[in-house]
Order: sequence, then structure tokens, then C-alpha cells
Amino acid sequence: MLRSKLFAVLTVVLFIFGIAIVGLAQEQKAKTVKLPSGEEVVDISGEWDAQIEDYGPWRGYGDFSNILKITLEGNSFVGIRMKNDLYYSSGTEAIRGELDKNGIKNVQIPTNLGTLDAKGKISEDGKKIIIDDGEKCRYTLIRK
Repeated sequence: MLRSKLFAVLTVVLFIFGIAIVGLAQEQKAKTVKLPSGEEVVDISGEWDAQIEDYGPWRGYGDFSNILKITLEGNSFVGIRMKNDLYYSSGTEAIRGELDKNGIKNVQIPTNLGTLDAKGKISEDGKKIIIDDGEKCRYTLIRK
């Protein structure tokens, strides 16, 4: 009798624990949007805190921050600066690229010294993006 009650309690506890784990896993998934093609991509639209790091040959330009507003049209996106920073005015383009079902398909960083082709990675929960050209410039974006 005691053994069956203990088994029933343990089963209920494990069931509740399993629901909590599934709920946490679902919360960590990135929000997606469905394109007219039927493909689902991560919805990166909105405002992002941006930390810009210049390194390598561009180290002398320094590090600075901004806020980017990313708009998504189809699978293409553009990130616009929301405030002035060391080198650029508010309202200017900071990044542009395309998404696919795997994340960022391609991304570019327009600069006063030319456009940099970069690689981008979106975190699993969709709250952080790293964009890096691999030589000179890295953007770390955190969803506001």
C-alpha cells in the first residue's frame, strides 16, 4: 500500500517536473515569422543594444555603443542607428543582410571605408546576435 502511494506521488512529481522542463525549453526558442515562400525565419525585427568593437587593423577606431532598429522585409533585414555615435549619424544604415531557416544567410556592415562582408550568428533564444567580419569589426546585439 505504502509502495503504491509512493509510486503515485513520485509519478506526479516527475510529470510536473517534465512539464516544467518542456516549458523552459519552449521559452528559450526564438520567435519566428513565416515568409510567403513558407520558410520560417527568426524574427529579429525590433530594437537592439549594439556594442561595436573595432579590432585588428581597425583597433585605433575604438569601441562604442548604439541602438539599432532592425526591420525585416521578407527574408531581408536592415539595421538603422537610433542615435549618433563616434562616426555615424542617427538614421544611417549599420547592417544589412538576409535570413534563412538556419539563421543569418549573409550580412554586410556598411562603413565609411567600404562595405564589410561578415558572418552572423543568432542565439538559440533569439536575444543575441554576433556579427563579425573576421578581421576588423564585431557587432554584439542584445535584444532590448
